[in-house]
Amino acid sequence: KYAENMYYFSELALTLNAPENGTAPTDSRRRPDQRLMENGRWDEANAEKQRLEEKQRLSRKRREAEAVRATEDGTPCDPYKPLWFERKKDPVTQELAHVYKGGYWESKEKQDWSLCPDIF
Repeated sequence: KYAENMYYFSELALTLNAPENGTAPTDSRRRPDQRLMENGRWDEANAEKQRLEEKQRLSRKRREAEAVRATEDGTPCDPYKPLWFERKKDPVTQELAHVYKGGYWESKEKQDWSLCPDIF
């Protein structure tokens, strides 16, 4: 309703970010800052966005520190790997691309999101 008044986005564009039940806890439609913004709570949305960004920075710093320690100790350290995708060379373009490796739809069907990190 009133889609034409929402930044001139089409109705389709406005519904692309609509919440959906049963999605992974890492689904971008669950971003709390985005929800606050969509509800016109700009100051809260900005504060929440800052909190999320800082949480991401700390997570990255922890991973980097673990990699440094592993290098110094000579112990193996698994670098960050996306949960549902893997990097592969595209056979046509020869460029690296993230390709779906499976597992999401099975997790969604079972509603087992135990592998998902806490990103929000």
